This record gives sequence, C-alpha cells and structure tokens, in this order.
Amino acid sequence: MSHTDPATLTAAPPPLTGDWPGLSEAWDSSGAACADELVPKVLLICEHASNAAAPPWAHFDDSPEQMAAHVASDPGALGLARALGPLLGQSTGAAELVHAPLSRLIYDLNRSPDRMDAMPATSEAFRIPQNQGLDAGQRMARMEALYLPFHNHVRARIARALVQGARPCIVTIHSFTPVWHGQPRAVEFGIIHDDAPEFARAILAHSDGTGLTTRLNEPYSAADHVTHTLRLHALPYFLPNAMLELRNDLIATTAQQTDIAARLAPVILRAMDTLKDRPCPRS
Repeated sequence: MSHTDPATLTAAPPPLTGDWPGLSEAWDSSGAACADELVPKVLLICEHASNAAAPPWAHFDDSPEQMAAHVASDPGALGLARALGPLLGQSTGAAELVHAPLSRLIYDLNRSPDRMDAMPATSEAFRIPQNQGLDAGQRMARMEALYLPFHNHVRARIARALVQGARPCIVTIHSFTPVWHGQPRAVEFGIIHDDAPEFARAILAHSDGTGLTTRLNEPYSAADHVTHTLRLHALPYFLPNAMLELRNDLIATTAQQTDIAARLAPVILRAMDTLKDRPCPRS
C-alpha cells in the first residue's frame, strides 16, 4: 500500500469534449499561480498524477485497495510538482506543469501505444480485473481519449514556447515505492535520462546538498521503457530533459513535498545554469 496524503491526489474533472487532455498550471516570477500565457523556462510533467477514475471507466473505483496503491498513481508526485513550480517560476520568470487527469491504470501516459503495460493486466502484486482481455477496439478507445489528448497538449505547450524563442527544460516528476518485491530500496532520489544525458548528469553533479541518497538511472532506466515522454517531447527538439524519481515515503505529506521541493529547486536551477549557453545541436 502507498503512503498518501489526500492532498496529493486529484479528483477527476468533468470531461469537456469526450477526451481527457493534460491539465495545466503555471507560476510567474513572484511564485504566484497565473494563467498559462507566460513562456515557461521549465515545463514539469506529471504523467502519473492522479488515481481518479471516471465514466466510461468508473468501474476502476470498484477496487479501492488497488486505486490507493502505487499501481494507480505516483503518490506525492503531483504535490511535489506543485511545490516545485512556484520556486522554479520565481527564479526563471515562469514555470508550467502539465499533469494527468486520470489513473495510469486506465492508460499509462508514459508508455507508448504498442506496449501492453500501457493498460496493464497485472502491475506489481495486483491483477487488474478491469484490464483483463481488452480487445483492440477497447485499447484504441482509451488511447484516443487519454494518450493522444494529453501528449498533443504537451506538444502544443512546447511548440508555443519554441516559436517565442524559448527552449524550456523538460522535467518529468515521478515517485517509487520504498520496497520492491520485498527488497528495500536504498536510493531516495533517482535521476533518469534517455539519449540526451547532459541535464540529468548536471542535476546529479549538483545534488550533494540535498541530503538524499541520489543515483543516476535508479531505480529505473530507459531500458525499463520509462522515458517515453522524454523521447516524445524533449529529444526531437534537443531540449534539456530529465526524469526525477523520489521515494514516495519521503513525499507522502504536503510538508514533506514542500521540504523536498526546497532541496531540489536549487539543484535543478544550477543544472539549468550549467547548460544555458550550450547551442542547440544540429541534426
């Protein structure tokens, strides 16, 4: 079971058009929440933000233990992203967050449509009854309702920044369980990269002051197919990018999320400063 403060989970908003695009929040140079009209220097993405279910997938709520566990969302990740946003906005002029409206058990937005674990029949110790025996039409319906609207929204936010001359850093925010199949995990803060490791390595290089046991490409790596969002949105534009994983018992409450955000924000900013004068590579 996950250790989750209720404030870290989101209720599903009503669908507006039959699909479920990403939800946006933004912060300005004062750290105040604002409309998403400013050009962000940092785009935070939280693909596993919510454990919500909604029609036509409301039957996921029939399994409350499953929906309260890590298999349904990344506990603490959304709260951490919301705590980081104002700090990064204050220092960069603007920061933006895009997060998922529904549980990853309905569709895991950090998985490509060809992967079966995008709608897993089993996850960790759970058999997911609502995902048993899905046919191609059912998988297509979820992909069109969740995956395409979410990633089209992210793509549009990045394109908007690029056309105005900004090259935002792309940072995805996740959490992981303290114990995996009975084995305690020593790592507390994982920094994951795909084919562009510079930003992740810069974060690692500046992470000594966090007080967290920090490792590169743990507890996951690109080999585990967890960097889909980075591959889809950051790599094509040569944008600095990294996936940040925090052990979820360290960000279980609002107070913990605020504390960890205060430790991580200076690290992210120093890493951004390290890379700011590097030219865009030419393909």
